[in-house]
Amino acid sequence: MAAQRRNLMQTHQSWTDDLPLCQMCGIGAAPNCVYGPNGEGAQSHPNEDGHFRFRGEDDCFLYGVFNGYDGSRVASFVSQCLTAELLLGQLNSSHTDNDVRRILTQAFDLVEKSYFDTIDDALAEKARLSNFLLPHNELSPQSQRVQERLKELEQEVSGGATAVVALILSNKLYIANVGTNRALLCKSSSDGQNQVLQIGRPHNTDNDDELQRLAALSVDSARVRQAGQVAGQSSTRRLGDYRVKFNYTDIELLSAAKSKPVIAEPEIHGSQALDDVTGFLLLMSEGLINALESAHGPEQANQQIVAMVAAELAQQSTLEAVAQSVVDRVKRLHHDVYVSGRQRAPYCSRHEDMTLLIRTLNYPLVDGALTPTQGGRLYPVSVPYSNSQSTSKTSVTLSLVMPSQSTLTNGTNTASTLEEGTPTPGQSPTATLQSTNTQTQSSSSSSGDGSLFRQRGSQAAQPDETGRVPPYVDFTQFYHLWGTDHSEAQSAQGGLGPQ
Repeated sequence: MAAQRRNLMQTHQSWTDDLPLCQMCGIGAAPNCVYGPNGEGAQSHPNEDGHFRFRGEDDCFLYGVFNGYDGSRVASFVSQCLTAELLLGQLNSSHTDNDVRRILTQAFDLVEKSYFDTIDDALAEKARLSNFLLPHNELSPQSQRVQERLKELEQEVSGGATAVVALILSNKLYIANVGTNRALLCKSSSDGQNQVLQIGRPHNTDNDDELQRLAALSVDSARVRQAGQVAGQSSTRRLGDYRVKFNYTDIELLSAAKSKPVIAEPEIHGSQALDDVTGFLLLMSEGLINALESAHGPEQANQQIVAMVAAELAQQSTLEAVAQSVVDRVKRLHHDVYVSGRQRAPYCSRHEDMTLLIRTLNYPLVDGALTPTQGGRLYPVSVPYSNSQSTSKTSVTLSLVMPSQSTLTNGTNTASTLEEGTPTPGQSPTATLQSTNTQTQSSSSSSGDGSLFRQRGSQAAQPDETGRVPPYVDFTQFYHLWGTDHSEAQSAQGGLGPQ
């Protein structure tokens, strides 16, 4: 049986190839990269991330992003087998929240056990050959062959993966997380605010709950926090990785543990009702999160990625293009910070594989990307941005919601956040830019106070020959799209009017 599972892992085809994909979802990805002194990048290892996005029966949708390490075997195996444990009739609309949480937890447990079954033979051979090694340094030809075989076996059995999985069942959202990937839910409210909810916390050495869990097993949690890693990874929960599951007593940091310290049990959040939600769900691999935080610091990472997604949703015609454009922008920002040589450049010498999954929730895509609450058109504007930890300059694209003609009554806007009407190239549109950041148990909000954006220096900008100072916000894209839309609208009206 183990040999059959191993053959399944090595094949290029999967039974999941025949499952219907969800069409309300897009995937963006970029491989790992290491920058040279001249700023040119090179991939250091094959891509190790994985993902899935399937539509099941009985109003069931399943999404996942997997961050592999030391190879892609575990991420690939988990992405295939987890689907089999969840989309073959195990879930239906009659299940309670407790039922769903139990099924999700059991699925992760069964998948990891199945993975270790596939490497049983290799682990047994590795243990047997280790007994043939001679204790002294000079190796015989036979011992050299044993060493080479042991290296091959180590490559075959090593590696692990972290996972974040989203299940939508009967229009209710459940998130199952193992490790250091991230899930964000962005909800647009009727008053024009965007609420950004990070669902759960990463299972890493900065997570107080995880450190308490390890301390209860007699692991020195202070040393774990100081080390910042457990057996080469920041995650305290992961799938696979036989070293920390079976041989943890040989790892000094974990040797005192009374039982298995690094686990694959998911932390499950939900359910979250989606009936009245307008917005989008983001699943992100650790590589994408780390690249953005390395470039700009962790303080506004969630807001930045949501702003990028909203801007691309206003411009792209497919969700695949939206997701890929956002990943490309993060990759470009990361590279630009490195070549700038400024304060955060040392943190940006490399990045790991990046994966972004976007699932829209009652959120129309262009043509026009209307927001249901305002009936308006989203237009991008570029605003210079920096955070308190960096002196490097970049820009963030925000979206202004402009009223559609159908929302104008007697020359006034009845359902828009705009305070004035149609802008002209010499006039910047006035809008209320609002955002809300909500963590798992805490929240904060701002109402366009400008605290995110770089203030002008103490030296006043010099006016040009017309008496105007250079613009602070770049409305180039805004004016282009506004002009295009309204020239088309006027042409259509002219064709229908009296001759």
